[in-house]
Amino acid sequence: MKKKDIRILLVDDEPDILEIVGYNLSQEGYQILTASNGKEAVAKAKKELPHLIIMDVMMPEMDGMEATETIRKIPELSNVIITFLTARSEDYSQVAGFEAGADDYISKPIKPKLLVSKVKALLRRLKQEDGKPSGTLNVGGIEINREEYKIIKDGKEIVLPRKEFELFYLLASKPGKVFKREEILDKVWGNEVIVGGRTIDVHIRKLREKIGEELFKTIKGVGYKIEA
Repeated sequence: MKKKDIRILLVDDEPDILEIVGYNLSQEGYQILTASNGKEAVAKAKKELPHLIIMDVMMPEMDGMEATETIRKIPELSNVIITFLTARSEDYSQVAGFEAGADDYISKPIKPKLLVSKVKALLRRLKQEDGKPSGTLNVGGIEINREEYKIIKDGKEIVLPRKEFELFYLLASKPGKVFKREEILDKVWGNEVIVGGRTIDVHIRKLREKIGEELFKTIKGVGYKIEA
């Protein structure tokens, strides 16, 4: 996919942030869309279907957490890449961000060049998907369609955010295997993206809630386990 075809939605209630970040990313050739609060972001995301959303957390009307949760419930937006750009870098805030459905977390302040590098790393996932094998897995009565990013259980579709789907597909492709943490981060997030140490645990817990504990244990044999 060419840069000129990639749409990035910037969401922040500070005009200066929108201007600075928007300028630096537009200079790279991306299409830049903006929104000043979560409510506006949801509406614009529905209309424009961006490939990446850079979301502030603390905003009026609807904050970034709520906006992300709302966006993840929209089928055509369930796989959009979402990263938070916020001054709140505490560990609990990052965990809350991943709980809401974010793929990554960027702390303010950040230098323009570093931000551009982070965005390129996030968007590299779009290219990586073109080279990933397609196909359908059938495990424990669940159908996992890698090509269409669909999970069918008992005739009903389960919608998962992109990273949760990638993680579930990886685990289901090798039932019973004990994965090392580094291997999961490399295959699901890519070794060029730095994420918090609790990211995997948060995503695993959310998968257990959505897929069902018993089925999840069946897929993993004796349950989920990673090596430090």
